[in-house]
Amino acid sequence: MLTLPDSLRDAFKEPLGPVTTDTEELLAAAAETRGSRAARDAPVVAVGDVVTYHLREAGRVPDVALIDGKTEREAVRSEIESALATADVRRIAVESPPASLSADLLRAIGSALSASEPVMIVVDGEEDLAALPAIVAAPDGATVVYGQPGEGMVRVAVTPESRAEARELFEALDGDVDGAYELLGTPADDDS
Repeated sequence: MLTLPDSLRDAFKEPLGPVTTDTEELLAAAAETRGSRAARDAPVVAVGDVVTYHLREAGRVPDVALIDGKTEREAVRSEIESALATADVRRIAVESPPASLSADLLRAIGSALSASEPVMIVVDGEEDLAALPAIVAAPDGATVVYGQPGEGMVRVAVTPESRAEARELFEALDGDVDGAYELLGTPADDDS
């Protein structure tokens, strides 16, 4: 559905939010983001096995988690794999090749964001680009957390500003962007 052009690879190396290695600090900041009455039910989305594991270990089951069994293109440690394999959550299995966002992955993100219970999207392939559509589709007040290789966890507070930044990158991907918005259940011309 959408692929990352070589010309944009460097743009995706810059974190979209603050980077931390302190899970408790990250969760406190996420709670602050969700603090307003309207945002109290806003989801926490974890993109990546290690991020998902750390949030769960800190007592916060992500509302939406995307995992692929890898970290920095290597298999995750067995304790992480085991903990995530035994997590008692609804699972959606999808395929998405590296440097791509498949139609199935986009559909699963849209569906998981509207679910009333935690959902784990298990990706056969790669989930590295999934933070973008998660930021685009998540409601204001949500938090999207993803790993920054060699640095820690990036926390993106979903606001109209962060969504606009994510939309700009999302729309620069090659492929059917309008169709991708439709699969996410998000209007292509959303100005929020």
